[in-house]
Amino acid sequence: MSDAGELKTGSRRVLLGQISGVHGIKGHVLVRTYTAEPSGIARYGLLEDKAGLRRFKLKIIRETDKGVVAAIEGVPDRTAAETLRGTELYVERSKLPAASDDEYYHTDLIGLTAVTLDGSALGTVIAVQNYGAGDLLEIQRTNERETDLIPMTKEFLPEIDLERGIVVINQPQMIDSDEALDMPELD
Repeated sequence: MSDAGELKTGSRRVLLGQISGVHGIKGHVLVRTYTAEPSGIARYGLLEDKAGLRRFKLKIIRETDKGVVAAIEGVPDRTAAETLRGTELYVERSKLPAASDDEYYHTDLIGLTAVTLDGSALGTVIAVQNYGAGDLLEIQRTNERETDLIPMTKEFLPEIDLERGIVVINQPQMIDSDEALDMPELD
């Protein structure tokens, strides 16, 4: 999964897909999905836009290499479908199945307090990033503008406790530029 949003009621939502284009003249849309199975996006019932103001019921027509082609109830033609381009599709977090052991929904991690192995506060998880080599927790350090990216591996994250609202970080050793100059060259 990816991003998460908040409704005005404070309930948590999860981004399941985005309408990326239109398909044909019958009002079908192309949806880029973030579900494990692309067609699985329709299993969650009504989806909402980012603001939580509009609701969409999808009927999957077929899967493509870019997502799914879907009909949306109440969207009769291409012109109506065009107005939905770029719309993000959210579902209430409570509608999602429980995550497996050692798996987490991004929305469950965002907002956790990051602490060191000895319990010292580091900051807050503000995002989960993935640049192609695996998930990274983005930590906003307390009273600092810069953020840290921590690989989501047992080595760097020995404990994630959702009930206590913490993630324990085993901080990597950083080498400053002066120390790096003193290191021997490798042959």
